[in-house]
Amino acid sequence: MDSSAPDLDALIEVTAEVFAVNGRLLREGDGLTAHAGLTSARWQVAGLLLEGPSTVAGLARERGLRRQAVQQTVERLKAERIVTTRPNPQDQRSPLVELTAHGRQALDDLRPLERQWLEYLAEDVPVEDMRVATGVLRRLREKLDARPASEFATGPRPA
Repeated sequence: MDSSAPDLDALIEVTAEVFAVNGRLLREGDGLTAHAGLTSARWQVAGLLLEGPSTVAGLARERGLRRQAVQQTVERLKAERIVTTRPNPQDQRSPLVELTAHGRQALDDLRPLERQWLEYLAEDVPVEDMRVATGVLRRLREKLDARPASEFATGPRPA
């Protein structure tokens, strides 16, 4: 490998760790949120709504998820009275999803447990290491957003 080529082995290791950590975060998040009637997936979507209402498509873009998966999660959250929908004045075909008072309370009830859990996870990890990891993951996400993997299945990009 020439000296200008990226170290793909390092990226393979990062990717494997991201997958492993994501799986564990989801599993443990399910355990943390169960008493509130949530799952990690529902917690993620509901948590995004703390900033204010959004469309299903906006929520999906924010988390890098399929719109259909987020729509199913929103339907479950509606059934549990965590969120509600209302007409979107900017796009009548795409309603706004927002937290209900019940949903906001469920998230507020989780906050102390979440903080305790995060404090445990952050023990012995220098803050600078977390900032570097965040920067690397952000750059990878930006590249993923810029060019989907499906483009690589069709061959090299024209110059």
